[in-house]
Amino acid sequence: MSVWIKPGDYDHKYHHKESKYVVKEYSREMDVRYEYKTQACIQEVVRSKMLDKYVREEPMIRGPQFLVRLRSHTVFENTSITIFCTVEGYPTPVVKWYKDGVTLDMSSGKYLVQSKGGIHSLEIPRCSTDDTAQYTAVAGNLHGQASTQASVIVKRYKQEEESCPYAWMPFTAAMLPKISFTKIHITFLETFGPVFATEGESASLTATMTLSPNLANLQPEAQWYRDDVRLADSKWVKIETGRGVTTLTLPNLYKDDEGLYTLRMVTKGGSAEHSAFVSVADGPPPVPNAPGAPMDIKIHDANRDYVIVSWKPPNTTTEGPIIGYFVDKCEVGTENWTQCNDHPIKICKYPVSGLFEGHSYYFRVRAVNSQGISKPSRMSEPIAALDPTEFERLHAKKLGGKLDVVSYHDEHEEEGNPPTHPSGIYASETDRTYVVLSWKAPPYSGKAPMWYYIEKSMAGSGAWQRVNTQVPIRSPRYAVFDLAEGKEYEFRALSANMYGISEPSEPSKPVQTQELKGVPSAPGQVVSTRETDTSVLIQWAPPKEPNNLIGYYIDQCVKGSKDWTSANHKPHRSTKFVVSGLKTGETYVFRVQAINELGLSDESQESAPLMVKAALTKPSAPYDIALLNCDGTSMVLNWKKPLHSGGSKVKEYYVDKRRSGTSMWREIHIPPVTERVYKVEGLTTGAVYQFQVYAASLAGLGPASKHSADLSCDAWSMPEPGPAYDLTFCEVRDSSVVVEWKKPLYTGSGPITGYHVEYAKAGTSDWVTANETAVSQRFVKVTGLEAGVSYVLRIRAVNESGKGMASMPSDPVTAKAVEGTQEVSCAVDEKTGDIVFSFESCQMNIDSQFIWKKDYKEITDFSKGVIKTEGSQSKLVFTSADKEDFGTYSVSVTNTNSVSSSYSISSEELAKMLALSYDIRHPIIPLKTELDYKILERGRMRFWLQAEEISTNVTYKFFANNKELSGASPNKMGHDVATGVIEFIMDHFTGENEGTFTCQITDGGGKAQSSLVLIGDAFKAALAEADYQRREYIRVKEGPHFSEFLSLQVGDDCSVALVCKVANLKKESVFHWFKEDTEIIPDVKPDLGSGVCKLPIKLFSLKITGIYKATISDDRGKDMSQIDVSGKVFEDAINKISQLAGATAAELVINCTATGIQLQCHMKYYTSEMNITWYHGETKLGHSEKFVVGGTPAMATMEVVEPVEKDKGNYSIVIVDPETSHKRSLDLSGEAYEKAYAEFQKLKAEAYAEKNRGKVIGGLPDVVTIMEKKTLSLTCTVCGDPKPQVSWLKNGAEVTPDDQYVVSLDQGKFASLTIKGVTMEDSGRYTMIVQNKYGGESVDIVVSAYRHGEKIPEAKPTLTPKTIIPPKLPIEIPQSKTQPASPSPAPAASSPTPPKAAAGRGVKSPTPTRRK
Repeated sequence: MSVWIKPGDYDHKYHHKESKYVVKEYSREMDVRYEYKTQACIQEVVRSKMLDKYVREEPMIRGPQFLVRLRSHTVFENTSITIFCTVEGYPTPVVKWYKDGVTLDMSSGKYLVQSKGGIHSLEIPRCSTDDTAQYTAVAGNLHGQASTQASVIVKRYKQEEESCPYAWMPFTAAMLPKISFTKIHITFLETFGPVFATEGESASLTATMTLSPNLANLQPEAQWYRDDVRLADSKWVKIETGRGVTTLTLPNLYKDDEGLYTLRMVTKGGSAEHSAFVSVADGPPPVPNAPGAPMDIKIHDANRDYVIVSWKPPNTTTEGPIIGYFVDKCEVGTENWTQCNDHPIKICKYPVSGLFEGHSYYFRVRAVNSQGISKPSRMSEPIAALDPTEFERLHAKKLGGKLDVVSYHDEHEEEGNPPTHPSGIYASETDRTYVVLSWKAPPYSGKAPMWYYIEKSMAGSGAWQRVNTQVPIRSPRYAVFDLAEGKEYEFRALSANMYGISEPSEPSKPVQTQELKGVPSAPGQVVSTRETDTSVLIQWAPPKEPNNLIGYYIDQCVKGSKDWTSANHKPHRSTKFVVSGLKTGETYVFRVQAINELGLSDESQESAPLMVKAALTKPSAPYDIALLNCDGTSMVLNWKKPLHSGGSKVKEYYVDKRRSGTSMWREIHIPPVTERVYKVEGLTTGAVYQFQVYAASLAGLGPASKHSADLSCDAWSMPEPGPAYDLTFCEVRDSSVVVEWKKPLYTGSGPITGYHVEYAKAGTSDWVTANETAVSQRFVKVTGLEAGVSYVLRIRAVNESGKGMASMPSDPVTAKAVEGTQEVSCAVDEKTGDIVFSFESCQMNIDSQFIWKKDYKEITDFSKGVIKTEGSQSKLVFTSADKEDFGTYSVSVTNTNSVSSSYSISSEELAKMLALSYDIRHPIIPLKTELDYKILERGRMRFWLQAEEISTNVTYKFFANNKELSGASPNKMGHDVATGVIEFIMDHFTGENEGTFTCQITDGGGKAQSSLVLIGDAFKAALAEADYQRREYIRVKEGPHFSEFLSLQVGDDCSVALVCKVANLKKESVFHWFKEDTEIIPDVKPDLGSGVCKLPIKLFSLKITGIYKATISDDRGKDMSQIDVSGKVFEDAINKISQLAGATAAELVINCTATGIQLQCHMKYYTSEMNITWYHGETKLGHSEKFVVGGTPAMATMEVVEPVEKDKGNYSIVIVDPETSHKRSLDLSGEAYEKAYAEFQKLKAEAYAEKNRGKVIGGLPDVVTIMEKKTLSLTCTVCGDPKPQVSWLKNGAEVTPDDQYVVSLDQGKFASLTIKGVTMEDSGRYTMIVQNKYGGESVDIVVSAYRHGEKIPEAKPTLTPKTIIPPKLPIEIPQSKTQPASPSPAPAASSPTPPKAAAGRGVKSPTPTRRK
């Protein structure tokens, strides 16, 4: 117990060494304050006891937090001063003291520091002026730091106050001069919006701001509120503020966190605030359709062994009704949760008993329905089971008149007597099944512990029953449980100690427990009103029977659906609520449910459907009033429309005027004007006026604009034009913007001839002219802007007198394209032929409209087509465009962030589109083959043509000499949609059919016509062929025959084949090929099923010439066809091949070989019989040792063997066919020649090296098995020039010759490795390496040794083939003594190696460079 010593004389005779009491004596002057000090003593003891209350609540308090901060003081010299602070935290914070930022020197003995139970003090027993300073206490633990500051000013006695650097600190009102607070303006730059999250997630609310002025020592305080309750740093809330940013973080969301969050930035001169709603929905349930978790857990009436827990029920929009709740508890410092109730309780309040005195607990609640149990609620704040009336057992008592004592009642030594009875018992809280009783403790001075008994009785019965308690009742407050609902009881208390029990107290007044009245009635009418474009204000009438109402749940549903969702997840107390997060333009209905501790009421009636859009407000003020013209008695004014219309169109404007220097405004027009150009008449010449404008809409009259500048009423007489006005922007992009304007009302001395556009960066006056040449139209696309930079623009009109007055600068426009912006596209519809301009907007709102313009003039009467709009896409469709419709077509979307685009179509592009449109609307069916004829068997005549494509709806007619032919039998008419073939078969073709045949086709909107003329010799030939076929049919109808005789055909790929057709076959029919009476067995048997037989001739040349025959036979007879493939037939085939090969011949390419430089010409087919000639310049080249002419079936080649300087020049190949010739050339000189020659020398050297390198000719096995102790000899023959060197490796390591390993090379070509006395260790992979300066190769041999008596191992080679060893570079070729060195230039040794090309691979010759 603390010792309290007050000023005064202390008498030692009253102080006995063994006294158990704290005795204090006061002087007479202090006696008047005795009662006050007595209460102070008691409170000090209470505080010291309460310090133990939360000793075990570690999880609740983490970082240091000052509960009581230091206070500043002013004192005189030579007096003492003590400054206090109180800090809490876990672990217990350590406090350090600082003076003016320097650690306090405690070793001097000048300062006394004390710490007890979180209270820290700094005492200066004798102050001097040197102690004037700023003192700081810094508290810290492992979770953070906190600090508090105070100033101490020490004055000299009876001297004037000296200036002090801490005079600004708030000491006392008497010490401070009058303070004029600096007004700090706070502007929010970025604010937080509504948050929609789910339990278990995290959320952050951040706001950035600017301060004006921004003073380091006058920073605003950030205060965060939830539903108007201020928040502080805790386990559930983290707040960070600094440098113009404040952030509130909710690290682990529960529905308890839902609400309206408000940020208030508080300064000495005022505050700024911003609010937004945070919605926290139920997280995924443990089992499907289980209810959401309860919330808002509160602890009431905490006592020594029980507490009362209450909570709020969750909403059940789609889940089944809640049937009860489980309450769980957990002792602080553990993680063991135990269930408090065995069966679900139906009300949202539950008394938890059986707690241990002095222990702290957490509580949580779970809801139950028929599907399962919810997740637990957020746990409560920790609460300690302590006697709340413990301080009442303390008392202060006078001893000897001027002495007092502070002690517990039971500390006095009056033993042997029972206590007297309690008094004043009453019910402080009443519920359905329990009552909380309170009474006045009896006077008691015994040392023996005292406790209480409670008795109850049904009112009026007189039968008293003692309440059974599990632990002794120590405090005069207790909850009696297990009572019947709606019954009246009387209660009385008895006190007891070890010496006996007192008499009962007087009975309490009858106490009736509450009856279960049920849930509230349904709320009344629900009214919804618009607020913003994403939120709606809901209001309703409270229920007529609230029955202890807790709050309301609001549900929302899209009109027409039954998908109800919760708008709030925590009961809302007020009868109005703003539902956020709705979809703009969607129509919703709402309903409300009331809630109490028993559950939810019935739903209210649904509200009327409401479409979500912003509520109407008054328009903002017009601005930028400009003077457009003045004639000396009138002025023409113009102004800009309000930035915010308030949700409805501005319909009217009101204009006021006043003389400059006066304060009286006068309205100058009735009724109001509807346009933004107004002529003010009746003015005084030379007078100076000011004007202001109001805007009005359906929502009312908006505020007045800022008054105009002083405008003098002097007539304009300058020759230049006046200002343009109404500047607007569209098509804002990252580097350009299109500006439009209206022409000046004052034109000056002559007509306006053009306009100049000027622009400057916002905030500067550095104007730049966008167009040096004046434009006649009233729109200009300004380019060359910097992305993200804001600009202002103005217009100057031009006439013959010069540039006129500049317009009012525009509003700032930022060169930044709207995200997602698309451009207008123009195309011709493939089906209708319409010319269509299309645009899809990246933004759309409820009232958004597409405005189409031509040359930036709105299209109001579109007689040439139609405008189609669907959703976010609009089309300008020309159904009857003409050549005068070229120009710029633009579109803008209203009620968006200036979404717009344009497309400029030139007269040339329009002409092409009109032509394409005509072709689509008047299509001609394209034909693959014109009308032709074919004579069929029996002499029938088939007239046919083939279209590119026809549909199933095609119709057609055939005419002969303008007379329609009938398709009735025996004639036949038909078509094939798959191939596009249309045919008419005339059964009997006679001399009467001479003339013109025509076919007319119609397919949808397309038409086609084709004719065939059969007169004169052409008709006679056709008629003779028909007669022959008729006779031939009669001849062959009895047996197999050739319907088409042998012919030699050349395909497009230059393939050559003999082809014939056979008919009237049966299964036994046999087909044979012959050459010069020798049968040919083809690779593929003839396909008699198709009737077409082919004999491919590979590598067509003179070698294959001769007489070829084909026969078809069976038991009915035999037919034969033959062809002589020589002479003209052979020449025609060669000419056809030359034509096809020459047309497809590629450019000449260089391919170097080891013998020279080869020129290649790739083509479809090459044979020496083709008419091909090579040229060097104008010199014709023939095959020789110097120039080797030849080729392969895929190319023609010419190789210059061992080229020399004179072989440089232009080379060409000429391929001749009967119709034309094909020439390909290449300049083999300069760099091309040098590279080719270097490549030739390289390949020549490589070939020489390959020929002379070291090689293994043979003799070595892949695998050898040998018994131990035998001798193994590996011998082979090697070759190479010069003679190669041979080395041996074992398992990659070189074999060193010794007595066991003998290595030899005999005569430079017989190499051997002999292993004497083979052991098991000699097994392994042996490698023989043969190498000289031109390279070599290596060979692997697997040796497997085995012991005598063992099975011979089956060794399988797993080795790689021979490995080639490259030569040493550079490769030196010895010069022949009989042949002089080639005069051709060889590359210098220091020159880089030319790029390699694969042997035989053609590379196109590079363009030669000109040598200087």
